[in-house]
Order: sequence, then structure tokens, then C-alpha cells
Amino acid sequence: MGSWGFSQDNDMDIFKGRVLLIATRHGKERVLAPILGPGLGVVCQAVPELDTDLLGTFTGEVERVLSPLNAAREKCRLAMELTGHDLALASEGSFGPHPSIPFLPADEELLLLVDRRNALEIAVRECSLHTNFSSAQVSTEEQLMAFARGVFFPSHALILRGGPSEQSGIRKGISRMDDLLAGFQSLLERHGSVHVETDMRAMYNPTRMGVIEKAGRKLLERCLSPCPACGRPGFGVREVRIGLPCTDCGTPTRGVLARILGCDGCGHQREEIHPDGITGEDPGHCDVCNP
Repeated sequence: MGSWGFSQDNDMDIFKGRVLLIATRHGKERVLAPILGPGLGVVCQAVPELDTDLLGTFTGEVERVLSPLNAAREKCRLAMELTGHDLALASEGSFGPHPSIPFLPADEELLLLVDRRNALEIAVRECSLHTNFSSAQVSTEEQLMAFARGVFFPSHALILRGGPSEQSGIRKGISRMDDLLAGFQSLLERHGSVHVETDMRAMYNPTRMGVIEKAGRKLLERCLSPCPACGRPGFGVREVRIGLPCTDCGTPTRGVLARILGCDGCGHQREEIHPDGITGEDPGHCDVCNP
């Protein structure tokens, strides 16, 4: 047994047989429960009475004042208070420029598992370029249709409003052509142009749901990774170091040189050099060879 009282094997008995609350009102349990239920041996349970929109909305009706991590913590806390269970999972999505490729939009999904019984938190992040996140101000039906085609409508829903921050008359979750056209004409008459944007709520956005599913698999892997020093679940990547040398000129690039794995409990760390088995970066990704 480690200093935290956890076993050193991978069976993670601390989770088995317990109820895992999935603190969402946007259907995320559809992709997370099939992964975490059998993977951790838990019974996944949604919390439909939990109004997560009180902590902020993508469209701005409720301002987001908490960081993604703190918002996820608050969702877990509220879900446990509502139900009396002590194991919960929450998700937070953020959309904007990719951190290393700023001219491309990205979806960053945070998943946080909180185990109150064992004073344990395990968090993972998945940053993906696989997103339809977009918006436009349009004044003709042709412009509207061009935007809709580019963001996978009608399988991915849209939002219409008079302007980027206009709340009056906002229409969400539009996934039918007749509703899209009727909403557009109504708002066009009132405002002269219409702001159209992708609906990023998970149940209306299959692409985002896929990124959440990928994050769920990463969370499962982390939950099943005990610290080699103390046995605490959640041993995983804490830091990524770039600087993989160019195979031609040897200059450090933005390629991953090493990953630092660590434990949030006892602080044990381990460095993995060339974690992907790659010892040099292609000159095409070198700022010296390919400026």
C-alpha cells in the first residue's frame, strides 16, 4: 500500500460498484457512460435536475465567471449535493484559436472526476482541431446557406440572433431547414442582417461529442494509472517539453521532446524522453529550414 492508502495494481477497486454522477444537461452521458461504466466498474447516472447553465452559457445569457476547472468542480459539487452520492464527473468545453496554430479554431474539452470519499481529483484535457466552431453576419439567404453547408447543418444545429451579443429573439438548437429560414427572415426584418453561429452544446454538435468521447477515453486511462510511488490513481502527463531537434540542422523545433508524468498526491515525477519514439523532427516543421 502507498502513503495514500491505494493499492499498487491497476484494478482500481475504489471505484467499483459505485454510482458515478455525470453532471450534465446536454447529453454527454451518451458517450461517457459506455466508456467509464465498464472501464471503472461504476454505474453511470445523469443528473437531469442539475441546471448547469446557471454557471454560464455559450451564448452569453449567463456570464461565465469561473475557470473551466472551477466550473467543473462546481458542477460536481452540485450534483453530489443533489443526489447524496460522492463520485461525480463534469465536462467543460472552450472554443477559440488553437494554442499553437492560432489561425485555426480548436475545441478544448476538460473532464474532471471528483471522488469525495477518497479526497481525489483526476482531470484531463483534450485539445482538437476537429471542430465546426464558426460564426458569421449574413444578410442574404445565399450567405446563410453557404455558412450552413460549411458547418455540417442540419446534423449540427445552428443559432440565430440579430448580432453577436444580441439576446432578444435568439433562436437556438435549429436543426430543420424550415426553422432556419423562418428564423432568418424574422430576424432579418428586425435587424437588417442576422448573426448565425454554430450551436456548441454537446447534444446539438456531434463533432464536439466526438472530442468529449476521446477525452473520456483519456480519463479512463488516467484513472487506471496508479502512481508507482504511492499507488494513487491519476498518474499522468503534467508537462510537455518541446524542442525536438530538426533532423537536418539540429535546431530545436516545436516538436515534443519529452513528457513529464507526475502524481498530484505525493509529487512523484518521471520524465519520458522521445515519448512517441521520434528522435528528430522533419525539416518541413523547422523554422530554420522552412521559415
